[in-house]
Amino acid sequence: MKTDVYSWRLAPHLKSELQEAARAERKSVADLLEEIVKGWLQHARGQDDAEGESQQRVREAVMKCAGTIEGRPDLAENARSEVRARIARRHGL
Repeated sequence: MKTDVYSWRLAPHLKSELQEAARAERKSVADLLEEIVKGWLQHARGQDDAEGESQQRVREAVMKCAGTIEGRPDLAENARSEVRARIARRHGL
């Protein structure tokens, strides 16, 4: 529940841009300002949750596909065929 009121002076062009942005987002100016302040505070504290959550989702998706290939020291020369063989076995090809 919002209980506090905060006000400050803006240059007229900033006020107009803020109102336009709120209309474009289909939000009130107060809601847009609250979103902007929350984002800035998280970023300033190094707690950009959206970024962290996004990175975690990407990491989880990559780890589903990632693995290790064990073998001889010359495996790099044969990596293409080894990867193709593993994909074929995994997908029953």
